[in-house]
Amino acid sequence: MPTPATPDPTRRNDAVRRAILAAALDQVGEVGYAKLTIERIAKTAGVGKQTIYRWWPSKGALFFDAFLDLAGDGEAAALPDTGDLAADLTLVLTATVAELNDERLDRAMRALHTEIVLDQTLAADYATRLDNPMRELKKARLRAAQDAGQLAADVDLEVAVDLIWGPILNRWLHRTAPLTSEYAEQVVDTALRGLQPRPTSGPDR
Repeated sequence: MPTPATPDPTRRNDAVRRAILAAALDQVGEVGYAKLTIERIAKTAGVGKQTIYRWWPSKGALFFDAFLDLAGDGEAAALPDTGDLAADLTLVLTATVAELNDERLDRAMRALHTEIVLDQTLAADYATRLDNPMRELKKARLRAAQDAGQLAADVDLEVAVDLIWGPILNRWLHRTAPLTSEYAEQVVDTALRGLQPRPTSGPDR
């Protein structure tokens, strides 16, 4: 008789974890983030509240993990570098626009931003795990453009990241106007025309 396989608690826990994350995303779509409770998530996932609180200290922390799970919590890849900075940035911003316009990701992102404003601990976790690594990738692509002479050598890359990506987030967050791929192209064009190296003046004649 073959020996029965020993249950793998890690695998079981991962299945429970994913059920909880899925329940959080599903329920925020049904009742909105303000009315979403740990009790509701636990009931939907078929677990006890104690299980959730054992793994996450707050609803915001749970939702951050749910968002990362939805968006793909793998190691971020470098931004494309074809040698054409405008085309590369347009490609990245257009993909960002598509993600933000995705109904499910939109709900998760808005819920996450709500909690980040209110929870300093979550804000620090967000910066460490997501925002800072992404900023470094963005700056790395812009630094390569500087090295290639496509951006002025004295451009502050921190400011440049805000200038290029900030308008997309601002329009999405405040719903001031439709967020479109055409707008993404306009942002890139406007930003890069302001960041291009200025021609040096020749010697006095």
